[in-house]
Amino acid sequence: MTKFSVLLPTRNGGPFIDNCIRSILSEDADLELIVSDNANSDETPAVLDRWRADRRVKILRLNEPRPVSENWSNALGAARGEYLLMMGDDDCLLPGYFKRMESIIAQYDNPDCILYNAFSYVAPGSIGRDDNSYYAERHFRYEPGLDREMELPVAMRKAIVRDMFRFRVRIPLNMQTTLVRRSAGNLVPGGLFQPPFPDHFALNCLLMLAQKWVFLPEQLVVIGVSPKSFGHYVYSNQQASGLSYLGIKAQFPGRLEGNELLNGMHMWLNMLENVFPDELGDICVDRGGYVRRQAYAWLMQRKLGTIGTHQFLRAFKQLSPRDWRGLASSIFDGQSWERLARLLTFSAKSDIEKQWYGLRPIPEIRNIAEFARWAAKKISANPTCLH
Repeated sequence: MTKFSVLLPTRNGGPFIDNCIRSILSEDADLELIVSDNANSDETPAVLDRWRADRRVKILRLNEPRPVSENWSNALGAARGEYLLMMGDDDCLLPGYFKRMESIIAQYDNPDCILYNAFSYVAPGSIGRDDNSYYAERHFRYEPGLDREMELPVAMRKAIVRDMFRFRVRIPLNMQTTLVRRSAGNLVPGGLFQPPFPDHFALNCLLMLAQKWVFLPEQLVVIGVSPKSFGHYVYSNQQASGLSYLGIKAQFPGRLEGNELLNGMHMWLNMLENVFPDELGDICVDRGGYVRRQAYAWLMQRKLGTIGTHQFLRAFKQLSPRDWRGLASSIFDGQSWERLARLLTFSAKSDIEKQWYGLRPIPEIRNIAEFARWAAKKISANPTCLH
């Protein structure tokens, strides 16, 4: 059996996918790369043709555009590796990724999941009309207790899932930052990748079901945002278009117009309630937490000028009396005060820096391959500085 299967579903990622493929195949490892071509109509098929001669590469073709979860599952169905890594076509592996994974797999006797961190890179033109590049040294800011290599206790993992129902996210919900053992993925009822956001549901199921999770504090990949990624739609306030691009519909009773990532989160939380009724007990989605975060999204949109006063007031008219009581409880929520403070003090920053805490401009770098080389040199110069 092949050791690693890298899944690379792509939808019109032609300008970016070659960098991603090169970062994977440049590694000396027992791997296969499964590309699922989701009816691409740009230069992607031509780029993929250049890699067909590599025996490690399998290219699948969907003749009609399919939703994101089906595209991911298409790649998964052709994979034969013991461990699965999901990559986006605008992402990039840092050098030495597979060697580090092989070391951890041996050290911890074949763990089910290996969680780590990443750099973030925003390509020019990804957010509105901003032609700068941006990056974050940590894609995710882990809590203080997660600052060293360790095996995650079962009780901690289940507490992380329970906190999701209060909209407190304690691990990154990106498949790129978790290597998954195939046998653990097979435990997820209904299949590993399910709509609306397949990575979010899969990772929470794995937190509940997998036997052994290992956490590493270091950055091992670069997660990219490009003009064709869902992040582009989120940070450009075009979320309806983003959902259409992914083939996602986030509908449920009590839904509020606003942040569609939050609406998608509400949906997969409802799914978790159905899958784990005994384990989760009386845990349910915190309506007050959901309302507070939607209200913050409306305030952000108004501050950025992406909605007018009429739309802003209309958003609040969606709230029921119960919702207003939940919003009033924000006075006791420390995260709400943090968000509000940031909202009121960010006037000197660019629009994307206002929305993405910790992001910095790096205008001299123009693509993710250049950034990956820069990041690798930074780590090499001081291996502990980014942990």
